[in-house]
Amino acid sequence: MKKIWVFMICGLILAALSSCKKQEPAADGSKSGDAVTRPAPKTGKLTIAVIPKGTTHVFWKSIHAGAIKAARELEVEIIWKGGLKESDRDAQIKVMEDMINRQVDGIVLAPLDDVALKPVVHDAIRNDIPVVIIDSELKTDKYVSFVATDNYKGGVKAGMQMGKLLNGKGKIVMLRFMEGSASTMNREKGFLDALKEHAPEVEVLSDNQYGGATTDESYTASENLLARFRTPQGELTIDGIFCPNESTCFGMLRCLQDMKLAGKVTYVGFDSSEMLVKAMKNNELHALVLQDPINMGYLGVKALVTYLRGDDVEKRIDTGSEVATPQNMNEARMKDLMDPDFNKWLNLE
Repeated sequence: MKKIWVFMICGLILAALSSCKKQEPAADGSKSGDAVTRPAPKTGKLTIAVIPKGTTHVFWKSIHAGAIKAARELEVEIIWKGGLKESDRDAQIKVMEDMINRQVDGIVLAPLDDVALKPVVHDAIRNDIPVVIIDSELKTDKYVSFVATDNYKGGVKAGMQMGKLLNGKGKIVMLRFMEGSASTMNREKGFLDALKEHAPEVEVLSDNQYGGATTDESYTASENLLARFRTPQGELTIDGIFCPNESTCFGMLRCLQDMKLAGKVTYVGFDSSEMLVKAMKNNELHALVLQDPINMGYLGVKALVTYLRGDDVEKRIDTGSEVATPQNMNEARMKDLMDPDFNKWLNLE
């Protein structure tokens, strides 16, 4: 009888120890039972970290401007911090860790990798720091809201515009951006799907080359790609080119210009900059799918502050996209998107 009681007591002790054992994180950084626990509404001065993929491109300067616009309107403090290169995952993870250690009230993040940033986002959640994702998806649902362009739909618009410009026939190439970048991968997929459905006679000769994180890398990748489709006389044997973001688009443009081929092939891009707008004026670019990055930065911060102050926000907020062409580029809406006025918010004038 005593032995039975001993076994029962030992069993109870083991069960208690097991229930108290610390949960080990999974490979993606999550733990069993991880969930977004809503913090109590905050009424004081909020500090919001805004972490972009990079800081050099016009797109990110516009995101910064939108974040500052929201901060002034909502009377919160913004900490803007990011790396220079959009391929430096470790640097972005380090910035996230720094902001968690500073115990900011919330984080607005544009993840440059849809998997690599998951563990540190989950870590923020466990530290009661809510996260809003902007621009590019993250493979988790533990964020407050996802504020971004519908990138797949933007890619579809680019594909349909390419098909229209080529009258449904021709041979084209696509220079991708970078593996792991969810936003551009969705654009690329939307582009290819649109051609397959709406312009099946347009033949895609290459869609597996990557430009990389910088304009210089994209220039080199463009040279290598176009070399495969040039005659001994230097002419191109393709009819169209698509690039899915600002850096690949500008790298390809510079390459075409240096080869004296700019304007001789139908060229569709994504995003905008001063040089891309100039190229469109010169008919070296025939369409640009434009996002609204100032609005994205603004709505990202606004969604997070709204949540922190106790109100509900939508899980998905689409900031929209438009197709600019040489024919409509002087319309007011297109001019605002092609040349966003971020200077007044960033004090760069």
